Amino acid sequence: MSYFFLMKNYFMGSVLPVMCFGNRWDRDHSAQPSGSIRLFPECFSRAQKVARVTWASDRSRVSHPARHSSSQQDAPALQEAEVRGPERARPARGRMTKARLFRLWLVLGSAFMILLIIVYWDSAGAAHFYLHTSFSRPHAGPPLPTPGPDRDRELTADSDVDEFLDKFLGASVKQSDLPRKETEQPPAPGSMEESVRGYDWSPRDARRSPDQGRQQAERRSLLRGFCANSSLAFPTKERAFDDIPNSELSHLIVDDRHGAIYCYVPKVACTNWKRVMIVLSGSLLHRGVPYRDPLRIPREHVHNASAHLTFNKFWRRYGKLSRHLMKVKLKKYTKFLFVRDPFVRLISAFRSKFELENEEFYRKFAVPMLRLYANHTSLPASAREAFRAGLKVSFANFIQYLLDPHTEKLAPFNEHWRQVYRLCHPCQIDYDFVGKLETLDEDAAQLLQLLQVDRHLRFPPSYRNRTASSWEEDWFAKIPLAWRQQLYKLYEADFVLFGYPKPENLLRD
Repeated sequence: MSYFFLMKNYFMGSVLPVMCFGNRWDRDHSAQPSGSIRLFPECFSRAQKVARVTWASDRSRVSHPARHSSSQQDAPALQEAEVRGPERARPARGRMTKARLFRLWLVLGSAFMILLIIVYWDSAGAAHFYLHTSFSRPHAGPPLPTPGPDRDRELTADSDVDEFLDKFLGASVKQSDLPRKETEQPPAPGSMEESVRGYDWSPRDARRSPDQGRQQAERRSLLRGFCANSSLAFPTKERAFDDIPNSELSHLIVDDRHGAIYCYVPKVACTNWKRVMIVLSGSLLHRGVPYRDPLRIPREHVHNASAHLTFNKFWRRYGKLSRHLMKVKLKKYTKFLFVRDPFVRLISAFRSKFELENEEFYRKFAVPMLRLYANHTSLPASAREAFRAGLKVSFANFIQYLLDPHTEKLAPFNEHWRQVYRLCHPCQIDYDFVGKLETLDEDAAQLLQLLQVDRHLRFPPSYRNRTASSWEEDWFAKIPLAWRQQLYKLYEADFVLFGYPKPENLLRD
């Protein structure tokens, strides 16, 4: 019996203060923690009173069991009255309601945060990407060889923050090996657009010129010179990289596995270069295995934004560290782009988007052009019906659309005819390699060699260039001279920065 009394008094003296604190916290949960801690002396005092009353009652019960049996029911009330003293009681139901509301809001808030995280990762395409950290490795595909010292790309970071990002967020370049290529015949072109373009699927070796290194040096020197020269002025030339809106960084594709950044320019072999980037990064899977042959990647998957990690997605992934991480990668990685004669690129864009039945471009661009510049008020709802009725946008309508000052007040140029300096920001980004469509085979072979993947990966065979530069005079023959001169001014920066000669034959009578 005495052992039971000792345990009971231990409970009253040790456990009861903690319970008292918990009850006061539920009742006054809106108070600050520092203020609530001052409740401990009061709780301990109350516990002592309860313990004394309980101890006296227990001793009396042992000595005079009969006398205390009649008043056993009144003891709890007397104890409570002595313990509480002058303190004013609050309704128990009110305390429980507040505590339950607090817990309910806590559960709802946690559920909302989980839902927010799920939506975030879904929009960021987390299913297709991985962080290249020490905790998360790339897919277990065979690695490509590590670059040798001749590449000289491993620059040290400027600060401890750079070094931390380099190690934790994958700024360091880690290479892996690709398996040997399959000896299967490449598939035939899978779309009407590729068929019209006339792809040449026959294998051939790229011609390698002995002075390719000098050619690259000249292209880069020319680009840097005009970016630093005040004689050439164009919008956005003087702004810093930090001032480029996030939405304008969507064309910079990053491959962390091989330290490469590719700025794709539509109508400049970008489909095949995107295929190469998918193979290098392993960002797209087929039956659970990364693609190893660029030609086996379907065209509709190539242009899916979720298949590529681009700079504009960094903000959603890394928040305030995104710009700093971009700069680290821009300094350490091999940056490249491919360009083309600006006027020939415009002709190619017109042919593929307006001479073929393209429902998206018909509704978004062809219909407004036909209404504004061809005086058509009633137009079919689909491109198929319009083509059957002989309603097509002419090249002159397309040029009018480009020169109309109201065009970009509504929306920026579509990427297929937007200037290269607006897509790739060559005066803000110091590109290591400038390729040209006119020398695509040679430049592709040289670039893959620079990345040291040429023994394991081959650039897909290019198509025969039906939109030749010799066609310019035919295409612009019916375009007024004033329009041609305005169009050159619109694309002059692309001509000058990338070393394309001024088309004098189109700009004079």
